[in-house]
Amino acid sequence: MSFPITGIGAVASIGNSPGEIFDSLCEGRSGLGQLRGFDRERFNAQQLFEIDDRSGDGDEPGRATRFLVEAVRQAAADAGLGEDLSGVPVLVGTGLRELRSLELWWRDGIPFDAAGLDFGPALQQRFGALDTHTFANACSASLYALALGWDLLEQGDAETVIVAGCDAVTESMFGQADRVQFSPPPSVRPFDRERQGTILGEGAAAVVLSRRPEAGRPVRGWLRSVAVNCDARHPTAPDREGITASVRQAHDIAGVPPEEIDLVLLHGTGTPVNDLMEAQVTGDVFAGARPALTGIKSQTGHTSGSAGLMSLLVALSSIETGTIPPIAGLTDPLPEAEGLRLIRDTPVSETVRTAQVNGFGFGGVNAVAVVAGAA
Repeated sequence: MSFPITGIGAVASIGNSPGEIFDSLCEGRSGLGQLRGFDRERFNAQQLFEIDDRSGDGDEPGRATRFLVEAVRQAAADAGLGEDLSGVPVLVGTGLRELRSLELWWRDGIPFDAAGLDFGPALQQRFGALDTHTFANACSASLYALALGWDLLEQGDAETVIVAGCDAVTESMFGQADRVQFSPPPSVRPFDRERQGTILGEGAAAVVLSRRPEAGRPVRGWLRSVAVNCDARHPTAPDREGITASVRQAHDIAGVPPEEIDLVLLHGTGTPVNDLMEAQVTGDVFAGARPALTGIKSQTGHTSGSAGLMSLLVALSSIETGTIPPIAGLTDPLPEAEGLRLIRDTPVSETVRTAQVNGFGFGGVNAVAVVAGAA
């Protein structure tokens, strides 16, 4: 079984639509810049992948909601759904919800109601959406939401669903990362020997899934499978067995053997342990096969709850265009990646029929999706 993806939308630090984001990745543009929303004197790190949408100096509330609404608007319009989503379930994966607004209320007294932590009220006000669900599930949140969307369609509980992910960087999360990474990384360098850690980013992504394609409407691709598990082996460190199980399950559900995967969008955070583990798992699963491997976080930052769907949209663009963007900043691959086909330096032109998307989060919440072209 597979379901058509009939609409897409996204915003990130490198673009205000899926097309802009993909073009930036291929052209080597990065969204990394100086801190804008936080007091720089409080932190060692001074850089972040922020969306430049603030009206003045300092920070302002409601930005995660703003990102989400825009991504959903784009996806709904692309699918021909219009502005009335009263009959469409909307599933949102996030790491932190609207926590930044709560921080601004607590510290600066900026008005904020607790109901605003959930995205449902804003989606109802903007689109009339009545069936909304917010899932706070770390860095694989949007792919977990995608799995739930799959379940609704498979069970016949909905004809169409919108699945989204979003996050704005909060000061508390940035501060925690700043304390853990004593020497702030100057950049994100996934799968490089000299990688020093990740840098957070902001963004939102959304897709429309349907039980069947609508006559006369384009199909952006097909969702072949979503596999999720929670190995719960460690609070933060990834587990090789748990990740391997999620990848193999995604292949099994899709009915696609490893040698038929043309492209893998890596989770690729640029952290020492995550990249090492992902390289080992990829080598194990794809022994004898050589799919192209790429990742986007060196240019978008780690966008937390939206990261999985953001990568999925890039996979769809690669399938559509026959172009694979490189992993920016990768100059000397880590030893465990020897034999893996990491795309680096410049984009590669080749046919991509089927792609795998990885998303792994704290606590061992692993999620892997497989997508294929519309043809």
